[in-house]
Amino acid sequence: MYTALHLQRHLKDRLRNGTAEITVVTPDPYMTYQPFLPEAAAGNISPRHVVVPLRRVLPSCRILIGEVKAVDHAKRTATVTTLATDEEGTGPVRLGYDELVIAPGSISRTLPVPGLAEYGIGFKTVEEAIGLRNHVIEQMDIASSTRDPAIRDAALTFVFVGGGYAGVEALGELEDMARYTARYYHNIKPQDLKWVLVEATGRILPEVGEDMGKYTVRELRARNIDVRLETRLESCEDRVAVLSDGTRLPTRTVVWTAGVKPAPVLASTDLPLDERGRLVCTPRLTVEGTEHAWAAGDAAAVPDVTAGSPGAYCAPNAQHAVRQTKVLAENLAASLQGRPLKDYAHKYVGSVASLGLHKGVAHVYGRKLKGYPAWFMHRAYHLSRVPTFNRKARVLAEWTLAGLFKREIVSLGSLEHPRAEFELAAGPPPPEPDDEAFRGGTADGGAKSG
Repeated sequence: MYTALHLQRHLKDRLRNGTAEITVVTPDPYMTYQPFLPEAAAGNISPRHVVVPLRRVLPSCRILIGEVKAVDHAKRTATVTTLATDEEGTGPVRLGYDELVIAPGSISRTLPVPGLAEYGIGFKTVEEAIGLRNHVIEQMDIASSTRDPAIRDAALTFVFVGGGYAGVEALGELEDMARYTARYYHNIKPQDLKWVLVEATGRILPEVGEDMGKYTVRELRARNIDVRLETRLESCEDRVAVLSDGTRLPTRTVVWTAGVKPAPVLASTDLPLDERGRLVCTPRLTVEGTEHAWAAGDAAAVPDVTAGSPGAYCAPNAQHAVRQTKVLAENLAASLQGRPLKDYAHKYVGSVASLGLHKGVAHVYGRKLKGYPAWFMHRAYHLSRVPTFNRKARVLAEWTLAGLFKREIVSLGSLEHPRAEFELAAGPPPPEPDDEAFRGGTADGGAKSG
């Protein structure tokens, strides 16, 4: 989206006179601002304000909702499936192009953990974030209404796997939200909820530095969150999380945030890939040894020219990806006009992370912040980076209202199955009850009507 946004500005004259066309092929008609997913899951931001509608911000581009199944760059064609091709039954269509920008991002990196596919919950899309929020509140409803202690304990145990940004921020925001929500349940106290963070290495949040990582562990443990370092999830079959240290945790919630991997479409191209499955790129954001092919973001292995040592690559994060797209668009426009290309160079400035309302950590320009200042910096930075003034204003308004009024504690899990109620109403009528059973023909007088 960012590349197309910059490109339509650089090529506005060509787009106007019809000598150029920009086609964006994407599975979804929006771009998700992923740093806001934890706040969306906690209910601080409306889900619709976490996404940016492509047709609104890219009016000069052709938006094609579909998936690229393969790319034959030698023939300058991409094989694409759309909603229309599924309806027509005609199979994929071939889309020709002159210049290719391939930036599919990444997907969750899973491991062959027994039960993970059946019971695990991801955290990369807005649908997953809202689904997780609904799920957590639903588990509290189950725990509040059950008479079985085992079901109650499993419902109130939440296991998060992965100590990176996604895992720590999602855990921090949801624990904060659930602790607040517990005050509205007559038989659930905040200390009844058990939160577990499982990390395979000896530290969490490596991006903010070792000191801030240790502070985060202390902060989470002070909130009664069980942080397990150098521990792996061995299995989660039958709703039991088995850890490498031998711990068995009956749970109905396993959130998997243990890393990402490049989108699988890269394997269906004739472009060069590195050992991790990423596109081999040059500092000018062209694909190595290939003409008319460009890449950026998580799917691209871009050399970091500011590192001062060979073999260093830009980290797969938004800080680099957003800046890469600006250089990519400038270079692509320059190549069409026969002008020289420039290298992408950006020195990593640091990182910020939220740990819940008014809590956070930051390591920016060598300065370390924690608590409220870090949380404020986290919000200010991401508010400045979320695309479009429209989204900035809406997010700021929601934060302001959230500071003035109480949190929303509503679960809308039925949104995931919107036709269930109608299907029940339109289905066959239930069998008539047996008259004798209905009257309650028992020795003690049976049931009474009221």
